[in-house]
Amino acid sequence: MPVSQHGILAFPGRDASGFYVFETASIMRSDSSRATGTTTPRRDSSTHGAARRRLRVGGAPGERRCRRKFLSYFPKGFRDESYLSLEREYKWETHLRWQSALGADEFARLLQDGEFREIATRAARVEQLSRHSMIFSFEKMALRDAIRSEAGARAFSQGLFDFLHETTPVDLRFERWCEVIGSLPRKQTRVLTWPLVTVFGYIAQPDRHMFLKPVVTRSAARKYGFDLQYRSRPAWDTYSKLLDFAEVIRRDQRDLKPRDMIDIQSFIWVQGSDEYG
Repeated sequence: MPVSQHGILAFPGRDASGFYVFETASIMRSDSSRATGTTTPRRDSSTHGAARRRLRVGGAPGERRCRRKFLSYFPKGFRDESYLSLEREYKWETHLRWQSALGADEFARLLQDGEFREIATRAARVEQLSRHSMIFSFEKMALRDAIRSEAGARAFSQGLFDFLHETTPVDLRFERWCEVIGSLPRKQTRVLTWPLVTVFGYIAQPDRHMFLKPVVTRSAARKYGFDLQYRSRPAWDTYSKLLDFAEVIRRDQRDLKPRDMIDIQSFIWVQGSDEYG
C-alpha cells in the first residue's frame, strides 16, 4: 500500500478539493489517562502560524473554540511537526504493524488454516506494541483471558475478520462484532467495552473506522456542541453518531486537510484529554 512519510493513505476517494471522503455513517448507512511521552504538548502563543492565518470567520462557537485550542498546540494543524511527533506517527506505525501482521490476505490465510490463537495473539500484540497504549490494563487482561481458550480465540478471530472484511452492511457487521465481544469467555473484568470494540477497526482501517474512549470523546463532543447520544453499552446507534461526529469535524476542519480517522481522533483527543488542559 503506497504511503507517504507521515502516513497518507493512498486510497481512492478524494473529493474535488483533494480531501479524503471518509466512509462515515452518512455513507455507510447506504451500505446498509494514556501515559504521556517524554515530550509534552505546548501551546503556541503566536498568531502567525500558517493554519492560524486560515482560521475561518464562520462556525458554531463550540467548533471555533475547539479549533483555536487545537491550533494553539499545533499552529500548522495536521502538518505540524509537533503534532506528527506527539499524536500521528505512533498511531500510523501501529496501523502499518497491523498491515504487516494481519493484512487482509494474511488474515484470510490464517483463518483458512485454523490458526485462531495466532490471529488473536497477533491482534493483541499489535496494540500492545504501540508507543502509547490505546486500551486500559484491565481491558488488556480481559482480552487475554477471553482469547486464551480455543473457543474464545476462534470466536474473536472469525468475528473480527467478518467485521473488517465482509461486505454486508456495516451496521449489521458492527452489531455482530459487539455480540461476539460480549459473548467471549470472562473471568473477572468485562470484555465488552467501547475501547475494545473499536480499537481493532481503528488500527486496521483508519480510513473508515473510529476509536472511542468514552470520557475523552464525550467531553470533546460536549465542547464541540455535538450530541453524541452516548450509551455505555457498545451498539450501532452510538457508533453511528461517532462516525457522524467525525464527518462533522472533517468538514469543519477541511482546510486543515485531515488525512483519515487518525487525524480526526487526534483532534478529538486534544479537546477532551487532560494532557491538553
